[in-house]
Amino acid sequence: MKDLYILGAGGFGREVYGWLLDEQKLLSQYRLRGFIDDAPAALDETPIDAEVVAPFSALPDFAHAAFICGIGNVELKRKLCEPMRAKGAEFLSLIHPTALVGRNVRLGQGVVLCPRVTLTCDIELGDLVMLNCHTSAGHDVVIEDWVTVSAHCDLTGGTQVGEAAFLGSGVRVIPGKRIGAQATVGAGSVVIRNVPEGGRVFGNPARSF
Repeated sequence: MKDLYILGAGGFGREVYGWLLDEQKLLSQYRLRGFIDDAPAALDETPIDAEVVAPFSALPDFAHAAFICGIGNVELKRKLCEPMRAKGAEFLSLIHPTALVGRNVRLGQGVVLCPRVTLTCDIELGDLVMLNCHTSAGHDVVIEDWVTVSAHCDLTGGTQVGEAAFLGSGVRVIPGKRIGAQATVGAGSVVIRNVPEGGRVFGNPARSF
């Protein structure tokens, strides 16, 4: 049985810890050891029954360990996890029991689906994608690697989200629109036109800022 570590002991990492405790089937297959974080005191003021066991500079032997990513920030997630993947680290997906995953949904490695996420049908999620609570994706949605989608977002049919994009809470995307790689969509925005690669948009309708 491999040891299991959560990467990142910040706010999202602590949320992931809670969701993981709800997924007893996964915990029956791995030994949860704690968090990997460069701040050893990150959990000192938090009433949580876990601890930071190592920094990123002292990762455990990949042959005997598996990881769940608890880092929501896209740039930091990629910076820390990409070198680990290149060296063969095993990233597990965490699918909360209340998440609804429909037919013909393809999930990459290291995906995190938080409570009440809904994926309807014919959807593709890349590696290290994270969808926060109550987010939904309609038919034929494609979300590429490293994307973080915040809570209460609505990605309607045929939406595409490019690699390493970030969507803030409550974003709505109308059918068939594409959000380019490394783009940022601000909280509460309604996307009615394509967002270019690296674009930053906000508002209803979403405009560049």
